[in-house]
Amino acid sequence: MAPCLKVLLIDAASGFYRIQKYSLGDFFGPVDLGLHLAGRHDSLNIGAGLLSGSIFPGSNRLIFSGFSPCWGSFYVSSMGGAGLVFDNLGINLLAVIGRAAMPSLLAVNRSGGEEIQVKIEPIDIDRVWNQGRGGVYAVMDDALARYGGDYAEAPRILAAGPAARATDMGAIVSAPITDGRVSFVDTWAGRGGLGTKMFQKHGLAGIIYGGTHLDEDFRDRRVADQWFIDKYQKKLAAKDLEATTKYRFDPQFATGGTFGVNFATLGGRMISFNYRSLYWNEADRLDIHKKLVVDHYLKQFNEETILPKHQRTCGEPCAAVCKKMKDEFKKDYEPYQALGPLCGIFDQRAAERLNHKADELGFDAISAGGVLAWLMDALADGLVTPEEVGAKEKPVFDPKGFAVETDSDHNARIGMDMLQAIIDGRGILNLAEGPRKLARRLARDRGREVMDRFVYNANARQGWMAPNQYWTPGVLSPMAIMGKYYMHYGADFLPPRELGRKNAGRLVKELMLDNLGICRFHRGWAEDMVPEIMENLFGLRDAYTRNALLTACRINSRNAAVFWEPGRNADLVHTFFKRRRDVEGDRDPRLIAWIERFDKDKGEAALEFWFETLKGIHESLREFD
Repeated sequence: MAPCLKVLLIDAASGFYRIQKYSLGDFFGPVDLGLHLAGRHDSLNIGAGLLSGSIFPGSNRLIFSGFSPCWGSFYVSSMGGAGLVFDNLGINLLAVIGRAAMPSLLAVNRSGGEEIQVKIEPIDIDRVWNQGRGGVYAVMDDALARYGGDYAEAPRILAAGPAARATDMGAIVSAPITDGRVSFVDTWAGRGGLGTKMFQKHGLAGIIYGGTHLDEDFRDRRVADQWFIDKYQKKLAAKDLEATTKYRFDPQFATGGTFGVNFATLGGRMISFNYRSLYWNEADRLDIHKKLVVDHYLKQFNEETILPKHQRTCGEPCAAVCKKMKDEFKKDYEPYQALGPLCGIFDQRAAERLNHKADELGFDAISAGGVLAWLMDALADGLVTPEEVGAKEKPVFDPKGFAVETDSDHNARIGMDMLQAIIDGRGILNLAEGPRKLARRLARDRGREVMDRFVYNANARQGWMAPNQYWTPGVLSPMAIMGKYYMHYGADFLPPRELGRKNAGRLVKELMLDNLGICRFHRGWAEDMVPEIMENLFGLRDAYTRNALLTACRINSRNAAVFWEPGRNADLVHTFFKRRRDVEGDRDPRLIAWIERFDKDKGEAALEFWFETLKGIHESLREFD
């Protein structure tokens, strides 16, 4: 029998479900098949890759896709480790259509060779969200208490929180279950607001799944080792260990994980206080990085997490052990940057409280950080009042004389109050249709300055995305999907047309990994080896690489990017250029020419840079070239 992909299609309105099969070769995984199903059904698609359950490390990511309420177009989000349990269902993808009449839990189970069992049960969501650990954690605990005994092996639970009801940036969380309890090692499909889609579009507050179905996973280590020896003169484990150094422990910087290595190396490129740092001189930026980050924020992390080796995996066997822990708090760079220095917070205790509040409520932490930093910036200068945003005081938003512990704590408390105000819809903080709409309304009533301070990527009519936390033009590119690493985010200067082509190439490579459910932390070997693996296992190397390009083209055909609306977006690019010249010593005449254009007419130069980048993207992603 020819290999195929199996999709479990569930109607949340009726509980009816069926299995659909798609030939391997027509589709390869949860991204290209998710794009197809989203177009047909506007479904929420959840799936694992063909290599899930195999010996390849990092191959068990769970991939979510669908039309994003936050971004306004098709979106892909992913979650570490959760594909390993999903593989025990004996399917490749779960597609949810329809909407449950009341907030509900969905339970999917499969024992051995038996048929899949599906249950949908209404719950009192406000009671659940307010009990026990609260929010998303209470949903996971409640689902486990209700259904855990039905599973022969530990299941996995996906949960949404109050942010999924109140905003367009609700995330989906899960955590491995160990010794009958939901662990603290939470993993997130955060970007894109697919938790909002799960709750508002389909009426699901949580999904519990698992089983004991066995299928044929590739487990021959000797064969895989030979492939890697032929390519790298190293066995699989040795090459993977080398490729994941940054995420485990990098002796060059005496730290590890995205938090440790990034904060250790950013220096003057670190962004803080809602991007106000863009306008400082390099000496001031370096001073803040040294005093507030290296000597305190990073030092705390190294002493409390790295030295005692408090690190875990996302739920699959993996040498990266990238989940850096301090008690119940997991430390990653982007959440602890967006809800850290970007919000004027440089102390671990303060950042832990704010991050945990955002997590409990089920926010995408990076998006929440972008919104809070904007509101704090506006609040600090009187563009909004404390009463309007649910705060009691103004934040400390000036690095001069900043008291790292007390001022960080002060700002974190304001941030927590504002998150709760968003959930309650108090003051001006009705974000049901997103903060971009709020920014427009404030700009009409109070002038453009308040909107100019909100750094975001705009898409379609209401779509928005807080950018990745790097000071580089790539994070503001007009790509069809932003907020992930589907673009070039290096610190080098690239002319815009070349940047666009680089973005397109990055998108294709990232899709090759996501469509197999492979974690990008393993990209040091996976980008080279995936075509070889597809050839050796399925005889489909050329078809798979061609499919990745076609999928990128089809995603790009829906590109609805909108030119930068906030003035600070153009400032981010302009100041990046000047820093490249003045600090990094980059004398590329093309860079100098762009600086001169921005100096002469920033608005016109920004528009030209944006469009030239878009040209590079479009010329690289044409389906029939």
